[in-house]
Amino acid sequence: MPRPGFSFFEANVLGTIVNTGAILAGSFAGIAAGKRLPSRIKEILMQGMGLCIIYLGMSMALEGENALLTVGAVLLGAVTGELMQIERLLEKLAEKLKNMMGSASPTFVEGFVTASVIYLVGAMMILGCIDDGVKNDPTLLFIKSILDGVGSLALASSLGIGVAFSALSVFVVQGALTLTASHMVFLTEPAVLASLTSVGGILVMGIGVTILDVKRIRTANLLPAIVYAVIGGMLWG
Repeated sequence: MPRPGFSFFEANVLGTIVNTGAILAGSFAGIAAGKRLPSRIKEILMQGMGLCIIYLGMSMALEGENALLTVGAVLLGAVTGELMQIERLLEKLAEKLKNMMGSASPTFVEGFVTASVIYLVGAMMILGCIDDGVKNDPTLLFIKSILDGVGSLALASSLGIGVAFSALSVFVVQGALTLTASHMVFLTEPAVLASLTSVGGILVMGIGVTILDVKRIRTANLLPAIVYAVIGGMLWG
């Protein structure tokens, strides 16, 4: 049910609106700072975010009520995603976008495409949209907003205004996904939500590990785990 005091529209796209604003703010701050922003500042900010994301993912993972279901969904999802080569498909899509827009200003195009792909490809975006749309809980998208804001600052300091225009991509795609999720009533079942949250938490931890540069985890290839989590929750709920 929507939270008291919020309209249907506000309740279901609030996270996306904040995320869009964070990207714009980070981009303009990065453009203003230019290349004067020390790399060590960028690095420590990303490391801090990596730790926070791992903490968030762990908190989510521990909400699960069926450990066997969580483990099974993640492992089945990993095999499925690897066989489908989801991450490689997304990389090819990004390359095609760059080639299609290659006749424009190189810096603008690189900034727009690179930022759009980073912000829209990943487990945190999908899980955040589901949380915001189904549970009216934009917390995960708020965390993503902080990460995207910091990322925009770093990217825009090198690639310029094109990064700011990626906010439009986020608003349209992420907003549409959130509103779509809000109509999937079966996702509101307690068992499905618990399974989805637990599995999603593990994927979020993978993002944190990658950001910390401990090990690059192909989190996009783990996305099918979300489907298995939903199916498992419906069967065993």
